[in-house]
Formats: sequence, C-alpha cells, structure tokens
Amino acid sequence: MVQISLPKNSKVVKGKLYKDKTGSKQLKKVNVYRWDPSVGGNPRIDTYEVDMKNCQSKVLDVLNKIKNEIDPSLAYRRSCAHGVCGSCAMNMNGKNGLACTKPHEEIKGDLNIYPLPHLKVVKDLIGDLTTLYKQYESVEPWLKTSKKDDDRENLQSKKEREKLDGLYECIMCACCSTSCPSYWWNGDKYLGPAVLLQAYRWIEDSRDEDKKERLKKVADELKLYRCHTIMNCTNSCPKGLNPAKAIASIKKMLATT
Repeated sequence: MVQISLPKNSKVVKGKLYKDKTGSKQLKKVNVYRWDPSVGGNPRIDTYEVDMKNCQSKVLDVLNKIKNEIDPSLAYRRSCAHGVCGSCAMNMNGKNGLACTKPHEEIKGDLNIYPLPHLKVVKDLIGDLTTLYKQYESVEPWLKTSKKDDDRENLQSKKEREKLDGLYECIMCACCSTSCPSYWWNGDKYLGPAVLLQAYRWIEDSRDEDKKERLKKVADELKLYRCHTIMNCTNSCPKGLNPAKAIASIKKMLATT
C-alpha cells in the first residue's frame, strides 16, 4: 500500500492556549489555524477561550473579539459583515461559508476555523485567490455589445431578466470552488464552479452579443468537463445558488448547438 507523508514543515502542530481572563462561565474554545510566512515554522492551531456572554451572534464577531481583546496578531479578511462582499469566506467546523452570516450558536462544542481548503495560505485565515481571479478575468465578465453608448438603457424583457436570477447574486467568495475536489486536483486548468457560474451568467444574458465565442472559450476538456457533478459547490454556497446547474446548462448548450 502506498503511504504518503507530508513534508515536516507542513504538518499542523499544537499551538498556544489563550486562557480566559474574564472569569466568565459561558466560555467556548475556538481553535484557529495560524501560519505566518515572515516567521516561518510549521502551521499551528491556537486555542482561545472566548467569553460568549459578551459576544455578538456570528463567527466573525468571535474572530473580531479575539483580535480586539485577546490576540491582535490574528489575520483574516473582512469588509461588509453583511454577506455581500464575500471577504470573510473560510472553513468553519468542516464546511465552507461566510463568517459574517454563520451563527456561532449553530456550532456545538469547540469552534474550529481554517482558511478555505486547497488555496495557498497568505497568512493565518487568508487564502491566496490570485489564480481564481485570473480565471474569472479569462471569461471576460462584462457585457459585450456593438451598441454605442447613447445614454439609453439596454432593455430586456422580464422573462429574459429572470434567466439571470440565481446567477448575478454570486459574490465570488470562492466557497464553492474550494469545496470542489475536481478544483483541488486541477485548479490550474479547470475553471471551477464559481468562474463557470459567472461565465454562464454572461452566456445567458440576452443583451450580450458574444454568446458563441463565450461558449467556445469554455468548451475545453479541462476548463469545463472536469466537473463530475459532485455537488459540493451547491451544498457550500452561502447565497443558496446552484453552480452545478449552471455548469450542466453550459454542457447542454454545447451539446445542442
């Protein structure tokens, strides 16, 4: 049997324990992945005892409390705190999601927080999204039309507009792509569910005049057909979207046109 061992410097080790200093009786242990490239060494799991009596309702509030009151060195992304920007996407107790919309009360026992899987880690909970953004750029996510700008709206019918529902709401948080095994294995070539959903959003837009070229760009064995309909993407989307359905729709278009 083949045995695979990780390099010594990539093994996650036990880190520091930050014990509660408030005397609270409502404590929760929060285990957080930590790694700082400027320091080097192995990644570690630091444990914080957090006073939940004086903490607001979301996982992001827990992280803010840790950073503001316990350990200011903790690094993570955040911005809107309302589930709109996608900045605070991370893995919480084994499932990808947005820390700002995930209630910590839904997680029983210890709270375990890691960066999004598959990504290279920039620092602590911050994943490197460079490849994802380049892939997003490659599908040219903007309206292509020969109409000149004449200060008038580019109209579409209600039915045409309804086709974009479930597509335009994507916030590119990367929860779906980083939960996809096919993207883990072929992330440099397979576009992944987030980017393919965005590609379909423009393919399906009645105002766009470049549908054939857009289909041609994604019609590739690796870019598109690495999707094996595992459905992790749909299960992990914090906005309730269905990237797997969008990918299947692209495949159907290519098969029937």
